[in-house]
Amino acid sequence: MKLITAIVKPHRLDEVKNALQELGVHGLTVTEASGYGRQRGHTEVYRGAEYQIDLVPKVRIEVVVEDTDADTVVDTVVKAARTGKIGDGKVWALPVETVVRVRTGERGPDAL
Repeated sequence: MKLITAIVKPHRLDEVKNALQELGVHGLTVTEASGYGRQRGHTEVYRGAEYQIDLVPKVRIEVVVEDTDADTVVDTVVKAARTGKIGDGKVWALPVETVVRVRTGERGPDAL
């Protein structure tokens, strides 16, 4: 199994969520996040004053999938989250050793 983690722009969340649902992904976790990448934040002008925004708002999406589905899920998230502008985000996959459904005690693929 793989844990797919994506950091994307908040306004792209619905597109990513809908794309994953169409793919058949049944569960995901979304967390509000903030951070910066190569651009180190950005500047904004408010009432004539310029402000440096160091930490840009993002959302973190996490999904656990079977190994065979991981590349498809990553590609789906990338396609749904892409705007073509700086700060679109990142997606990565990590191996998961075990998953347990708390309610039933099911383990492994049955717990997904």
